[in-house]
Amino acid sequence: MANISAKDVAELRKQTGCGMMDCKNALVEADGDFDAAIKVLREKGMAATAKKAGRIAADGIVAIKTTDGVTAMVEVNSETDFVAKNASFQEFVSGILDAILANKPADVDALMNCAYNAENTVMAELQEKTYTIGEKLSIRRFVIVEGIVSTYIHGMGNTGVIVKFDTDAATAEKPEFKEFAKNIALQVAAYNIPYLATEDVPASVLAEEKEIIMTQMKADPKMANKPEKVLEGIVTGKLKKYYENNCVLEQAYVKDDSMTVSQYVAKTAKELGAAIKVVAFYRYEKGEGIQKREDDLAAEVAKMVSGN
Repeated sequence: MANISAKDVAELRKQTGCGMMDCKNALVEADGDFDAAIKVLREKGMAATAKKAGRIAADGIVAIKTTDGVTAMVEVNSETDFVAKNASFQEFVSGILDAILANKPADVDALMNCAYNAENTVMAELQEKTYTIGEKLSIRRFVIVEGIVSTYIHGMGNTGVIVKFDTDAATAEKPEFKEFAKNIALQVAAYNIPYLATEDVPASVLAEEKEIIMTQMKADPKMANKPEKVLEGIVTGKLKKYYENNCVLEQAYVKDDSMTVSQYVAKTAKELGAAIKVVAFYRYEKGEGIQKREDDLAAEVAKMVSGN
């Protein structure tokens, strides 16, 4: 059996980032062979991924990167914000963005099979990072956008936004346009709005909204004897309010509420003498829709006291 020194353990830890005891045990198992020990740690990384599969990863970061006119945004989750702030985790996320931009995978499953670096696929790197960091990590979603965009990251990766524009290349390079595009991205970040324009609202959603409005009016005695034309006018007015609350272009512009976002777009286009259109937006908020773990403090304390 090889004599495993503290120096050997420290060197393996330096190379892998794994815990001291994990490195020592791997070296013992590999009889002092560094390459074999690294393989052991990688294999245990796979086991660690499976072991942590049932945990909830609702923290993490949203990150964005642009290369050669192509922009990618990804949400990578961890269990705690402590890990999300870790430089190693952030470098891992940056590497995932590189893999997305290089390969343009169709979905997360396809991304997992892409090369992360010369040695690992994204899946293998995820397994290693899960073992090294000691928390469940997951790549939840990503989007790839080509063309003229404005991006914004809020709160150290809490929220990420990409807004795509249709305009000519010369206009896109103007400082005035860049400032305008940034303002639109800030608008999208400020409010979690589902649609860009009124025409993007599905017919089924509008039908349901109209049904709700009609039910409310029928329940109001003051509306009982109103002419049908008046009721239709009320429905139209309420739908306008719905659009204002659910469509970005119909919102009051956050920096000047005397106009809507669509009016701000038109104003900027006129000032720059160019055609400008907001084509689409993408907004990721880390952990949205994920049921966060609720720790039972009393149970945890009882567990510690009992030693179980």
